[in-house]
Amino acid sequence: MKYYIGIDLGGTNIVAAVVDENYQILTKASTKTNRPRPAEEIADDMAAMALKAVKDAGLTLDQIEWVGVGTPGLANSQTGIVEFSNNLGFVNTPLADYIKKHIDKPVFVENDANAAAYGEYVAGAAKGAKNAVCITLGTGVGGGIIIDGKIYAGSNFGGAEIGHTVIQVDGAPCSCGRKGCFEAYSSATGLIRMTKEKMEQCPDSALHTITAERNGKVSARTAFDAMRQGDKAGKEVVDDYIKYLAAGITNTINIFQPDVLCIGGGVCNEGDPLLLPMKALVEQEVYTRNSPKNTKIVIAELGNDAGLIGAAFLGAAQK
Repeated sequence: MKYYIGIDLGGTNIVAAVVDENYQILTKASTKTNRPRPAEEIADDMAAMALKAVKDAGLTLDQIEWVGVGTPGLANSQTGIVEFSNNLGFVNTPLADYIKKHIDKPVFVENDANAAAYGEYVAGAAKGAKNAVCITLGTGVGGGIIIDGKIYAGSNFGGAEIGHTVIQVDGAPCSCGRKGCFEAYSSATGLIRMTKEKMEQCPDSALHTITAERNGKVSARTAFDAMRQGDKAGKEVVDDYIKYLAAGITNTINIFQPDVLCIGGGVCNEGDPLLLPMKALVEQEVYTRNSPKNTKIVIAELGNDAGLIGAAFLGAAQK
């Protein structure tokens, strides 16, 4: 049996796991990222969590093939350097070298969304596909692209930023500096913004009642819950959200024509009320709508483990 270490470096938490050759996670170890602080200190904790996971699995480092890391930002997979990460304050950070100081194994570094996409590709919803795209609907809209079994990152390692393609010219401002991005409309953050805007327009909506019951907190669930209560304003928010989501997904399919497009993130927990009308719109609008073979849209299967499993197998992805 072969074993690998996968590390998911996030803005809040560092999680390391030991994964076997059958894509099974044996153990996990985690700690807070505690940013902002020097990158080398963060790398020290990453290595410590990796070593703890190995120990908890009853293994030794001699039994580990390599270490893979998924990190936010522009990660140069050839050098192991994180060229820029605004979330972590990394600029030309030699992350792989920092980890090698503690773990004398090959260390592979990749963008976290790409690592998660690779996890779904090898062990999740996109398993068995030749070409796949994974989109995560979270605080932002993350993307990962697999072409012929390889992670596509572009010539500058900034590829797959699907969330920063514009679907509404001169639309809502995006954190990237553009206006009208897919992310500004289809992320959980975008859904919350649209819900709040509708609440201002409709003071008698159930959106207000639901929000009051939740200590004044508007979430990505609020509009869907209002819709389920028969609330007109809630349904309008959901319909608009699905329209924008379908537009971004259709654009992505038209560009890449993957075998599988998987979507993940908390918004997907809404299930059929989100998926069925979204798929119907995509089927109407996609350029290949008359083709006998169209992209299959599925829900991601691995959840938070996608990034860990994908990171653990980066050694195979980057060969």
